[in-house]
Amino acid sequence: MKAVTIMAKRTAGIHHITAYAGDVQANVDFYAGILGLRLVKRTVNFDAPEMYHLYFGNETGSPGTAMTFFPYDWGRKGRIGGGQVGYTTFAVPPGALPFWENRLERYSVPVSRTERFGETLLRFRDRDGLRLELVARGEGPRSKWSFGEITPDNAIMGFGGAVLYSTAPAMTMHALEHVMGLERIGEDGGMVRFRASAGLGNLIDVHAQALGRGRGGPGTVHHIAWRAADREDQEEWRACVAEHGFHPTPIVDRNYFTSLYFREKGGILFEIATDPPGFARDEPPEALGEKLMLPEWYEPCRERIERALPPFEVRLPD
Repeated sequence: MKAVTIMAKRTAGIHHITAYAGDVQANVDFYAGILGLRLVKRTVNFDAPEMYHLYFGNETGSPGTAMTFFPYDWGRKGRIGGGQVGYTTFAVPPGALPFWENRLERYSVPVSRTERFGETLLRFRDRDGLRLELVARGEGPRSKWSFGEITPDNAIMGFGGAVLYSTAPAMTMHALEHVMGLERIGEDGGMVRFRASAGLGNLIDVHAQALGRGRGGPGTVHHIAWRAADREDQEEWRACVAEHGFHPTPIVDRNYFTSLYFREKGGILFEIATDPPGFARDEPPEALGEKLMLPEWYEPCRERIERALPPFEVRLPD
């Protein structure tokens, strides 16, 4: 019998992470106002245009920096559990953790410290209860974005990585290593660490104990997206995922990248998204995030869509 050769691929790391939120102004106040991320795109959920899709990141929202949200103020709150990202980890420059500890406490965000793989991390939650971490690292490009007292010397650079909660950790770890091409590099305190090649969004920790399934809603992550270099690379990824026995979706146009999705066997929704074309394709770089941008197929409905969406503004915290 002829042996079947399975394509080997390696993602560079996290492209973006998308979560649910509640009140849109509270979401913007936290991520743009307190955390100082740039709102690089205000658009709508292409699958449900009655809600926003907001993208926060570095000065351009480059891959490895984009935290995105579906804010809606109806429905029940989510429950964090298996099949989700348990903690989203942001990286800041070396020496910046005291600045962030003081800043978060000043804005009434409770902070705790934890240790993992020899690093100190600050743990806290956003206004919806989404679990976040800050870690100081020297690798990866610094953000050029400044906002109030936040400057490139202390600004969030992008993702340090994520902690994954799985209903079947061995299966999730197999997908990370043998499908997505991450390298397993160590274990510590019930966590197993994997590394990708990029300078940001490159360290993924898997909680080694199976957890009961979570429930989506504000305060939880919807999906984690991995990087593909371009559309040709993405087509190869689709074939690779299928060869490993998963069922990837068709490639869909998200305007700022193209995407495919599949759910790994621990319940986590994985997306594979292209690095190009990026967020400046329909706005000048200096004006990113200032206006509601719609894909061409929703432009005929702009007036109706804008009427249904609550207004908000990017503002310095009080």
